[in-house]
Amino acid sequence: MNDITFSNWLRESLQFIGRGPGIWFGCCLAIGLLMLLGHISLALGVFASVVSLFVGVGVAKYIDLKYSADNPVPLSWAIKKSLPLAILAAGALVFFWGVFRTVAGVTAGDWQNIAKFFFDWEYTPENLQRQTMRELAIWLFGYANVALMFCLLMLNSFASWFSYPLMLFRNYRWSAAKEEGRQVLSRHANAFYKMQGFIFLQAMLCLSVTPFLTPVLYMLTSTMMYVSYQSLFGAKTK
Repeated sequence: MNDITFSNWLRESLQFIGRGPGIWFGCCLAIGLLMLLGHISLALGVFASVVSLFVGVGVAKYIDLKYSADNPVPLSWAIKKSLPLAILAAGALVFFWGVFRTVAGVTAGDWQNIAKFFFDWEYTPENLQRQTMRELAIWLFGYANVALMFCLLMLNSFASWFSYPLMLFRNYRWSAAKEEGRQVLSRHANAFYKMQGFIFLQAMLCLSVTPFLTPVLYMLTSTMMYVSYQSLFGAKTK
């Protein structure tokens, strides 16, 4: 068994690209297309982005089983298995985001800003006519990087990094997944904090330097969640 280190988690996650490149990059493309919804409705865009993040954990499981197990499963299995829980998680995140935005809007007396959270058509010639493709990509995917960081902060505050895979693969309740996930992470805090720092750094870079890689970062984060879970709980996975 490999040592529990961030470098090993990252290396093993990158290996998933080579094991199932078509599926992996196909998911990145699908995530990128779903992120375009954020400029029609921010609530819908955040919802679709977070659903994609968590469904990506199921896709990583599918790639793992397809290329390393005696009994591979179809991609539809991974999507059907992970989608319901991903919808619940994304719905909770959008709810909290909406509450924060509503409180800010009420405090500032900006009721229009509250309504724009649910619908705001931004695909206008003025917004699409950016000077460079990078600037256009920053505009298209910027909110998704903020959503990723917000999602990680919410996980760290109200759950744990392993809550979703524990609930998905081992049928844990939220409270039990939170408790066990935090106990395990406390024994591997160094690797975990390095991984979180890496994801936050990449999200910050995607806000200005590498915006086109935002969908890739989402899929990489999903894969890292699965790989780190598998390294610590894999022997007990059902």
